[in-house]
Amino acid sequence: MRALKVQRYLITGLLTIIPLWVTWLVFSFVLRLLAGLGAPLVAALVGAVHALSPHLAEILDRDWINPALALLLTLLALYAIGWMASRMLGRRLFGWFDDLMARIPLVRTIYDGTKQLMAAMRKKPAGTQRVVLVDFPRIGIKALGFVTRVMPEAGSGREMAAVFVPTAPNPTGGYLLVVPIEELTPTDWTMDQAMAFVISGGAVAPDSVPASRALADDGELPNLTKS
Repeated sequence: MRALKVQRYLITGLLTIIPLWVTWLVFSFVLRLLAGLGAPLVAALVGAVHALSPHLAEILDRDWINPALALLLTLLALYAIGWMASRMLGRRLFGWFDDLMARIPLVRTIYDGTKQLMAAMRKKPAGTQRVVLVDFPRIGIKALGFVTRVMPEAGSGREMAAVFVPTAPNPTGGYLLVVPIEELTPTDWTMDQAMAFVISGGAVAPDSVPASRALADDGELPNLTKS
């Protein structure tokens, strides 16, 4: 009896700590990413301070202060970029920067493609739902995907959807699929719910998963397009 209680308490403790552990993994990944972006700024700041005050530079270069300062500088830089991008002068500067990037052949392809993907994620594609389930990597296994564009198939005119399937827990990588729109399973998930689902590895999820298109209640394929 005592052994069963010990086992039950251990399982209860494990189930209690797993959500905290997953949350910590996600936040630590994001924080490390942001701190890494600010690391060059901190290095330059420490180098400039060292010439004036070596003791202060030594304090700023400590193990826990350095990444915290890098994170703070990154957040301030992102805020400043967002503030500038919403102003006329900032839009002109970023427009000039876009023109500059467009003049570099290889960089232009990567930059324009990434920028168009971000723009597509902000704007809902006409006539379709954004978050869908798609059979990938084989029929019967569902993967979460984001519809970025709908285009007609040459000859038949059938609607084809460009679907970005992100990898977990890092959604910046993934696969690009071109799928007939009638083979997609629509969801009512928001972008926030879908991203939380991907980043948490499925630990943070909506209450239910949409039924497969082949298993709809009325025996017919549900309509992906909204009226």
